Amino acid sequence: MPETLTTALTKLGDISADPEAYVVHWKERTGGKVVGAFPMNFPAEIAYAAGALPVIIQENREPDSMGRNLLAEFYCGYTRNIADQAAKGRLDIYDGFFLADHCIQLLGATDVVRSECDDKPIHFGQFASSLGDAWTSEVVETKMRTFVDEMAAFTGAPITAQSLSSSIALFNDNRRLLRQIFAARTSGSAQFTSTQMQSLVKSAMVMDKAEHTALLRQIVDDLETVPRDDRIRLHLSGHFCHAPNPELLRALEECEALVVNDDLYHGARYISTDVPEDIDPVTGLVNWYLQRDVNIPCPTRVKHATDWEDTLIDSVQSSGAQAVIVLMAKFCEPHMLYYPQLRKRLTERNIPHLLIETEHDGVPVESIRTRVEALLERIRRTQLVTS
Repeated sequence: MPETLTTALTKLGDISADPEAYVVHWKERTGGKVVGAFPMNFPAEIAYAAGALPVIIQENREPDSMGRNLLAEFYCGYTRNIADQAAKGRLDIYDGFFLADHCIQLLGATDVVRSECDDKPIHFGQFASSLGDAWTSEVVETKMRTFVDEMAAFTGAPITAQSLSSSIALFNDNRRLLRQIFAARTSGSAQFTSTQMQSLVKSAMVMDKAEHTALLRQIVDDLETVPRDDRIRLHLSGHFCHAPNPELLRALEECEALVVNDDLYHGARYISTDVPEDIDPVTGLVNWYLQRDVNIPCPTRVKHATDWEDTLIDSVQSSGAQAVIVLMAKFCEPHMLYYPQLRKRLTERNIPHLLIETEHDGVPVESIRTRVEALLERIRRTQLVTS
């Protein structure tokens, strides 16, 4: 592996592992404001156009202690960890918070943030979740323009059409480079570990986009062709809002499996859709929001013309994946409600699949490894029988 590629991957991996350190260093270096954004639909291009650093707040790896007293145990691990970070002062590095989703559990977490960080503004804009209605586009555009006005007031810098268009172009460039790397992984011409792929996306959620894009160009320029091997090819599905624990991803690879595609939020879902650049920039962001659910449907949104299970099956077939591993954050209600339909369709298509439920505190690595090895063994036995 070329030294420049190793250096770029190492830097992105370090920032992915410690986002707080990057945020603190960026503020010291630039003196700018940092926006703490909550997943999964905040239009970060708006914050960047105002000169702020938009950061999607990540789950950290500390065990929850104080947060357990602030939210019920049936909240998902991400929201309980956000509450824990707020109570411990970890979120004090942000100058304000923006939320564009209305997950009930996430709202509970932001209420804790509001209480614990009472000197910081919190802006809440609820995008319409029903995407197929005649009024949806107009309602989303109204809310999008409200975000522009609120961000300009927050930073004290006007957001012009030119600055927003420039921000959109940079973010699109970043997404295209990431999709190029993801496509190389799927084709087998480039081989990165699952943790490295996750670091590429997670660092994109934290870093200055210009700086991150420059490192991505180094990686794309140094991509090397790697011959395919006989490992079982997997598609990872689900896991909204926060990144799967790296220990879990490493456990999959230690079972002699190769992840070739995904629809994770810290993966293909985050980079799936560009903002149109040939129209009014705010209208372009509205189109981006509506189109994301077409490219990779999300159970937190409703659009009757698209179904996640159909998109998942098409993705599995096009990538050559031999099995699907569904990663579900414990107590993630949208995913829990949608999973039976996914399981039904995967079973109908004879696509081997396995559900792994994840939690913030602890990863039962040996149990996961045993279950994954059993799945892979069934696939290998089926291959022997059919051949």
